[in-house]
Amino acid sequence: MQLSNDEIRRYSRHLILPEVGLAGQKKICSTSVLCIGAGGLGSPIAMYLAAAGIGKIGLVDFDVVDYTNLQRQIIHGTEDVGRLKTESAKETINSINPSCEVVIYNSRMTSENALEIIAQYDIVVDGTDNFPTRYLTNDACVLLKKANAYGSIFRFEGQASVFAPHLGGPCYRCLYPEPPPPGMVPSCAEGGVLGVLPGIIGCIQATEILKLALGKGSSLIGRLLLFNALDMKFRELKLRRDPECPLCGENPTITKLIDYEQFCGIPAEPAATAPNPDEVSVQEMKRALDDPKLGIKVIDVREPDEYQIAHIGGVPLMPLNTLPQRFTELDPNQMIYVHCKSGLRSLKAVKFLKEQGFKHAKSVKGGISAWSDEVDHNVPKY
Repeated sequence: MQLSNDEIRRYSRHLILPEVGLAGQKKICSTSVLCIGAGGLGSPIAMYLAAAGIGKIGLVDFDVVDYTNLQRQIIHGTEDVGRLKTESAKETINSINPSCEVVIYNSRMTSENALEIIAQYDIVVDGTDNFPTRYLTNDACVLLKKANAYGSIFRFEGQASVFAPHLGGPCYRCLYPEPPPPGMVPSCAEGGVLGVLPGIIGCIQATEILKLALGKGSSLIGRLLLFNALDMKFRELKLRRDPECPLCGENPTITKLIDYEQFCGIPAEPAATAPNPDEVSVQEMKRALDDPKLGIKVIDVREPDEYQIAHIGGVPLMPLNTLPQRFTELDPNQMIYVHCKSGLRSLKAVKFLKEQGFKHAKSVKGGISAWSDEVDHNVPKY
C-alpha cells in the first residue's frame, strides 16, 4: 500500500520514529482489530487505534448510551444518550480518522457468532465487563490463533496482559481456570470505578496492539500488569502457560466453544425471569412504608456514601457488611423488607438473615433504582 501526502502529514510523528518509519506505518494501516465492547475500555482503545491509523476496527456491543456511562466512556457525548454505542462510537472514530473502516456488530458475542466474527480480524482486544464474554473471547482467540489484548478494571484498580498461546504465552484460562461464583465480584455499577481508570488501562491495551502490529518491543505476553490508581503504582506478575490448561495445554479437552453462561454459573433465561419467592416489588415496599399498621420493617443495606446520594425517608441504614454484628437489632418474627441499589446485595442480606432464623425477610426487587423509576422520580439514580 502507499500513503497519500495527507496520510504522510497525518502520521508524520510516527514516520520519524526509527522503530516505526514508513514501513511500520504501512503495517499499522494494514492491521485490523476487533474491539469487543464500546464502553469504558473500548472508548480509549478505539479512539487511539483510529488516530494511530489502524485500517479496520470492528466494534461489538449491543447496549445503548446511558447518562451513567458519560463519566468514563469518552467516545460518547451527552447528545448520544439513548443511541446505540456502536453507532455513537463509529461516528466519533470517523471524526478522528475518516480513512479508518469501522464495522459495527449490534449484537452480543455468542458461541454461535464469535468464530465467524473474530476470524475476520488480525488482533482482538477485550473491553468486556462480564465473565461469560471474557472466557468466550479467550477461547475463540486461542482456537483461531489470534492475539487477545486483555484488560479489566474495578474501582481504583486495573490489569492488562496479552494472551497468545500461539506466540508462546498463556491464555486467560491459565491465569483464571475457573470463574468466580455469580455475584461474588461486584460490577462497576455496584462497586463503582474511577473515571480515568479505563483510560489508563485502555491506553495500555492500545499500546500493546500497536506493538503487535509493528512486531516491535517487549509485549505483555507472559506478563500481567497490575495498576493501583490510589497508590499510583504498577506491579508485574510473570505468567506461565499451564501444561494442564484444558484449552491451550498439552492435552486440551476444550476444542470448540461451549455454553459460557452455564460455565459461569449464570441461570438460563427462564429461571432468571421466574418469580423469586424471596422478593417483593417496590410497590409492596411503598405500601409497607405508607401503612405502619402492617408492621413491616424496611431497611437499607447500601453503603453510607450511597445513602448520602439518595435515600428513602424513614428507611434506616444498615450496611450489608455490618449485618453480622447488627442483625440482633432486628426482630426475627417481624416481616422485614431489605433494599439496596439494584436488588443484588439485598438478596445476599435476606439469605444471611434466613440463616439466622429470620423467616419473613424479603428483598426489594430492583432496589432504590426501581423506586426512582416506578414510585418517586425525585429520588436520584446513580
